[in-house]
Amino acid sequence: MEAFIRGLPKAELHLHLEGTLEPELALRLAHKHGVALPHSTIEGLRQSYRFTDLQSFLDIYLAASKVLRDEDDFHALTSAYLRRARSEGIAHVEVFFDPQSHTERDVAFVTVLHGIHRALLQGEREFGITHRLILCFLRHLSATEAMRTLEQALPHKAAIAAVGLDSSEIGHPPHKFAEVFERARREGLLAVAHAGEEGPAGYVREALDVLKVQRIDHGVRYEEDPELVEHLARERVPLTMCPLSNLKLGVFARMADHNILRLLRRGLCVTVNSDDPAYFGGYLTENYLAVHQGLGATADELVQLARNSFEASFLPQVHKNRWLSSIDDYVRRTPV
Repeated sequence: MEAFIRGLPKAELHLHLEGTLEPELALRLAHKHGVALPHSTIEGLRQSYRFTDLQSFLDIYLAASKVLRDEDDFHALTSAYLRRARSEGIAHVEVFFDPQSHTERDVAFVTVLHGIHRALLQGEREFGITHRLILCFLRHLSATEAMRTLEQALPHKAAIAAVGLDSSEIGHPPHKFAEVFERARREGLLAVAHAGEEGPAGYVREALDVLKVQRIDHGVRYEEDPELVEHLARERVPLTMCPLSNLKLGVFARMADHNILRLLRRGLCVTVNSDDPAYFGGYLTENYLAVHQGLGATADELVQLARNSFEASFLPQVHKNRWLSSIDDYVRRTPV
């Protein structure tokens, strides 16, 4: 099954580039820049990637990101992820970056963007992996700061497909950023938002109704609102779910409790993603395997999840159709 999953064409739509910072690269960059980390060994640093909830994770995540200082660092981070993506059958990626976590350390916005974008273009040339880049606002910061970041991004919007919203959800409802997302829409940018991970189902409604997002990141709590479930199913609003992340952060106590398969079987456009895989113990293949092993997903259901990943993407329809046909060809010629 692992070999079948690795070979299955798929897209990844919920991936934080900073969350792919493996200890090996973190230590190399720390040495390069003379940055002190809590541990000086790979194993020690990996053991420090421990947390009990979203906030404790974010504290570790943001602390590790301080080793990212120059354009080559962001290029190396992105390139490392793309090399792994190629080995896992990922044909298209729509990745998040958090510029505010770097600009507040006096790293220039263009330094972050140029390093990431250069690696994405290189990945397309060398591996054939297409991409969309999503600028995320940190919701624990103010809407004024988010607008300032958007202003920094607009001269470079040709490299950015969409804006998103991440970081601490509790106490930071989507409507806090209504003006920022409205401005982004006027500038032609698409929109997504984390909602319904820690926050209530009402945050999912706000993200859809106020921020006008095209898809919801996480969204596991929206079952609390049956009318919302019916709306999402009827409109095929995509949900970018991250099973191992939800398990690691205590959103679900056991993988057997996760609702992704239940929602898939109800006809919702749910997708599998890895979120912050360096911290959560698994990249995309491991997340598909977790759905198979922990929830009993069949091969047909895994294939449907892969099909959903292209349907939910921001690719043009003609490219979506091409990848859906590639999945059909793969299934016909590949026994499980």
